[in-house]
Amino acid sequence: MTTISTPQIEETPEAKAVAGRRARPYVHPYAGGILLGLVLFATFFLTGNGLGASGGMNRLVVWLEDLLAPGHVDRTAYLTSMAGGEANPFDSWVVFVFIGLFIGGALSGWLFGRTKVETQGGPHTPVRVRWLFAFLGGSVMGYGARLARGCTSGQALSGGAVLSVGSWAFMFAVFAGAYALAYFVRKLWN
Repeated sequence: MTTISTPQIEETPEAKAVAGRRARPYVHPYAGGILLGLVLFATFFLTGNGLGASGGMNRLVVWLEDLLAPGHVDRTAYLTSMAGGEANPFDSWVVFVFIGLFIGGALSGWLFGRTKVETQGGPHTPVRVRWLFAFLGGSVMGYGARLARGCTSGQALSGGAVLSVGSWAFMFAVFAGAYALAYFVRKLWN
């Protein structure tokens, strides 16, 4: 009989010092999926809206842009509808969802001992390259979220839950694009 032993990973002093506590294990993926489904259902039931984050962030960015360059925002109907002129971004529920997601993620990371400032990547990839690709990838995803009229939480979770064909097409495109691109950026992790 052959037994397979898994190597024990020794915890470094840096890992032990993360937020002064030991990192607790992640929730089981199926349990996390069930919890996310319950949160989505409660959101639909209590507010009549689904989840979404990119719209809230977009409204806050336009609000800041309106403070710095109001003439630019007021000339664009798309931007004016979010935060220009008399529009207040805080009149939209999605802004509070975004703020809550940010606070909840930070609080969860702190409570479970996972708050640490670091840049992860492959041993042969400089930190600057990782940051460059993270910025480029985030910019493309942000633009894509605006173009698709929603992010993965708004389109995939909320739209998919109500069987929106556009949302399902969006998710298939996200996965197909990610798998197609993974081959070309895999060296960032090697």
